Amino acid sequence: MFTGKFAGMLRLVVFIMLFVLILPGRAPAKDGTVSQESKAFLKQLSTSLAEVAEAVKPAVVNVSTTTTVSMEENPYGDMFNDPFFRKFFGDQFDHQGGGKKQKRKSSALGSGVIVSADGYILTNNHVIKDADEITVLLSDKREFKGKVIGSDPKTDLAVIRIDAKDLPMLSFGDSDVLKTGDVVFAVGNPFGLNQTITMGIVSAVGRSNVGIADYEDFIQTDAAINPGNSGGALVDSDGKLVGINTAIFSTSGGYMGIGFAIPSNMVRTVMDSIVKHGKVVRGWLGVGIQNMTKDLAEHFGVKERRGALITDVTKDSPADKAGMKRSDVITAYNGRKVEDTTSLRNMVAETRPGTAVEVLVIREGKEKALKITVGELPDKEGKKSIRKADRDNVLKGVTVQDLTDDVRKQLGVDEDVNGVVVSDVTADSPAAGVLDRGDVIQQVNQKDISGVADFDKALAGLKAKDSVLLLVGRKGGSIYVTIKP
Repeated sequence: MFTGKFAGMLRLVVFIMLFVLILPGRAPAKDGTVSQESKAFLKQLSTSLAEVAEAVKPAVVNVSTTTTVSMEENPYGDMFNDPFFRKFFGDQFDHQGGGKKQKRKSSALGSGVIVSADGYILTNNHVIKDADEITVLLSDKREFKGKVIGSDPKTDLAVIRIDAKDLPMLSFGDSDVLKTGDVVFAVGNPFGLNQTITMGIVSAVGRSNVGIADYEDFIQTDAAINPGNSGGALVDSDGKLVGINTAIFSTSGGYMGIGFAIPSNMVRTVMDSIVKHGKVVRGWLGVGIQNMTKDLAEHFGVKERRGALITDVTKDSPADKAGMKRSDVITAYNGRKVEDTTSLRNMVAETRPGTAVEVLVIREGKEKALKITVGELPDKEGKKSIRKADRDNVLKGVTVQDLTDDVRKQLGVDEDVNGVVVSDVTADSPAAGVLDRGDVIQQVNQKDISGVADFDKALAGLKAKDSVLLLVGRKGGSIYVTIKP
């Protein structure tokens, strides 16, 4: 009935009117005047909201990215790209002209949140994904180049850093105590409009199966979130960070009253792991699970229709070693109730590998406690970590990934060879023509490389004008190469 803008204004008006009407001992004024009590209350409310806004705005930044996209020049111009033409002829004329490769730069805008005085910033992975250059604009109009510390597509989070000190920052709040109805503020840069704040309430917590990320436990809010808000802050009435704004539900592309934020407790766990390990280390049990239904609950002797039903147990996994069996129903994990597969998955993922936990299962209608030592989640995709070298050294534009078993087989790399695999080299990189895709970087300046984390450390001290000596594995042999600025 109402558009997003007018619906938001209407909610605010109703919100204020309700507070005025419920003031103790006061009835609505009939002579057109406003009582002193009402004025004082509204002034105090306005002052309180303004204080929160002023406290949090300086810690929310504008994150702009530039990405270079290679496209083949078409000698026929844009005729074959016309939707009407493609409707009848499809893609058969693609790449028929043998045109030259063109490079185009595309830009995007998002938001970020400063969470440490020395420059660590949280944002969404989709904001900085594949970016060649990241620019961070502070509230005081200062600009900095952003460096990606690490990212996690499974939660759509990323950590970047700028070279600055004594920055304004937001402290983490406890997202686990949020309740439906709590007042929250969304801060970000919708449509490039810097330092925009909207107010709303927590509409729901624990939202999952939304289809945005692999690990979902979203806070749903009706605080207005629009394109450009991604990576911005969701704060509570204390001005504490309780979420990172990530996505909206919309049929129009704009605000429709449903926005989602990653809860701060999940954010903090992911960030700490990225900063410490260079990647996200997650816990792992080694079981296949599915949600309980009414019929399954009756069959397996579970009184309540909650928990996670084990459908498979991986051989030699932590679950297998602890004695878990197929058809066990996990009802509690380390003292916390398991509602469904999503809650169990999130709890296990947040557990540090090597931690001993107690898991309650129902087996043949009886409750049984099992002690299990959580393992580390293996990477089924065969790419534990991928990283593009920073743009302020001679390896800018070089993307590398861990040398996994699958990659070894594909490239024919011997088991005794360690390093990182070059997966891409941009044309404007100083390494172009020196490094090729499939090369294995074994040493950087005579320092052995065993993975992406070592590669990052080796590049940490490189300056823009420094040359680098690499030991590279190529076609069954090893060679030294130098790359100069």
